[in-house]
Amino acid sequence: MTLSPPASGRLADAYDLVIFDLDGVIYLSDSAVAGAVDAVKRLHDEGRAVAYATNNASRRATAVADLLTGLGVPAAADEVLTSAAAAARRLADRLEPGARVLVVGAEALRQEVAERGLTPVTSADDKPVAVVQGYGREVGWVILAEAALAVRAGALWIATNTDRTLPSPRGPLPGNGSLVAVLRTALDREPDEVIGKPEPVLFEEAVKKDSARRPVVVGDRLDTDIEGAVRAGMDSLLVLTGVSQPRDLVAAPEHQRPTYVAKDLAGLFDDVETLAVTGEGTGWRVTDGRLEGHGDPIAALRTIAAAAWSGTDVTHLEGAGDEAASALRTLGLGSVSRS
Repeated sequence: MTLSPPASGRLADAYDLVIFDLDGVIYLSDSAVAGAVDAVKRLHDEGRAVAYATNNASRRATAVADLLTGLGVPAAADEVLTSAAAAARRLADRLEPGARVLVVGAEALRQEVAERGLTPVTSADDKPVAVVQGYGREVGWVILAEAALAVRAGALWIATNTDRTLPSPRGPLPGNGSLVAVLRTALDREPDEVIGKPEPVLFEEAVKKDSARRPVVVGDRLDTDIEGAVRAGMDSLLVLTGVSQPRDLVAAPEHQRPTYVAKDLAGLFDDVETLAVTGEGTGWRVTDGRLEGHGDPIAALRTIAAAAWSGTDVTHLEGAGDEAASALRTLGLGSVSRS
């Protein structure tokens, strides 16, 4: 699926399915991101199709839907796609019914594995034929040691995702990728398969379920949400409410560059021409190491990112005037001195 961004109109009107990441986009831990509830409710009120695709394997789809509903976001379980469910499906496709699987993660992952007709175990002594690893707050040395022994004995090793961090109101916390790194170090090898983003599996499932022809992915992480959208050939919107920040966007490699950038989900109702990462029509320009112009700092960010992606050195960008210097300070970019 390869799309050309529409030339004008609201972003929400340009696509027939909006696929949301959750952590850092809709909520942080169990608290709603500012403006997120109103934005998603507005989409529902307008009859827009939505889906939620999360790498977090610590909740099942029903629990995620309940959490969203409790926050005021209209959501049904069949709109939620989790890496836990996708990993369990993949295991069921590859293994014999009743096969033993050592589960590293939360109870939600264990339940998904059991419901696929497989047998969850917790010890390498049970001779599991596979290890599935997902995020869980209670994951510790004991279960990681059992997983290492099982993989070393020949078990298939599947990770639900490799997100290094999880966003939270207190700042980034260790994610499943940090736990996968423990086994990677102990085993000196990579997992046999990673299911979640940036792999396009969850996005492809969402598109298939809704028979969508023009989906857009909304996420807060360049290395999972946006890269996953690029791999799937889908347009994407980066919101700056979670992990990836302006400096990350400016330095993004080609395979992690979003189609659009917005401060938050209110951007869904802005014009696509305004949101697109280009150096045109923003009120800003980058010339000879200087940011010039006036207007919204996020518009300045789009201009700076476009310049950087085209090969312009923006490492020591300076603001030409008070407003430009203020925009750079707000974005955490450049030397922010006036010239």
